[in-house]
Amino acid sequence: MSDATSTDGITDQADIPPLPEPRVRERPAHNVSGGLALLGGLAGLAGGVGLILAGAAVASEHKGAWSTLLIVSGIVVILAAILTMCGLNTIAPGEARVVQLFGRYRGTIRTDGLRWVNPLTSREKISTRVRNHETAVLKVNDAYGNPIELAAVVVWKVEDTAQAMFEVDDFLEFVATQTEAAVRHIAIEYPYDAHDEDALSLRGNAEEITEKLAIELHARVEAAGVRIIESRFTHLAYAPEIASAMLQRQQAGAVVAARRQIVDGAVGMVEAALARIAEEEIVALDEERKAAMVSNLMVVLCGDRSPQPVVNTGSLYQ
Repeated sequence: MSDATSTDGITDQADIPPLPEPRVRERPAHNVSGGLALLGGLAGLAGGVGLILAGAAVASEHKGAWSTLLIVSGIVVILAAILTMCGLNTIAPGEARVVQLFGRYRGTIRTDGLRWVNPLTSREKISTRVRNHETAVLKVNDAYGNPIELAAVVVWKVEDTAQAMFEVDDFLEFVATQTEAAVRHIAIEYPYDAHDEDALSLRGNAEEITEKLAIELHARVEAAGVRIIESRFTHLAYAPEIASAMLQRQQAGAVVAARRQIVDGAVGMVEAALARIAEEEIVALDEERKAAMVSNLMVVLCGDRSPQPVVNTGSLYQ
């Protein structure tokens, strides 16, 4: 199943209550390259240490205000350098930093490498890599009320970090819960095997059902800033208590279908045989002998066992 955004042509919509509009949307945070900030911080630390040493040297020779001023200045410079370096962030590919200043959302950093932002802000790391979530084997009733077992795997990623961080309490738990709800909802909407050949079924129309699953999942997790990349059933079977009965039903259906095909083929062969006999005038048969010939051929062609031939030593009518 491909990305849920490729299913715009399908008119079926997920039967879920409308979710509230998001209060925040992701936007880039103001940040600069961290190289200059790192050099500035190191230079500040070195300068502060130098000022403290100079103040100590002055104090050993001349006890006065200059030594105190140099020492205090050095301490202030060191503290400022440390504060500046607190704004440095190392961001790996596939990661982002959600920046907050005193509780307010200030943007997201997606550029990888060493970046610098306001050191007074807090930065929350969030992964934007592709993830898998596989549900446990769920036991539900299908559209016909038969208990079935099914499980699904969903491939997803965080697309809007602000929504993932602020719109839901825990976006990982939210995706897991909504995935299970969507799988259960899809399972009760369709039968495992449809009695009508034109109806959709979980087993016979896997591609169409997984496409509908992706649409419903996309609608359910969109509020958390999550994009569904792919969804697919990994386990689909009748529950153990009815599995044997349903297997017999499937076997009976297969036997009936095979018999139907055998009978159709036998009728065609009998028609061809009668037509060729009449066309080539091999022997003239009345209606009674034609009926006997049809009966014998149908028995031979449709029987389960090989026929035992009987040689007629008399005439055609004896």
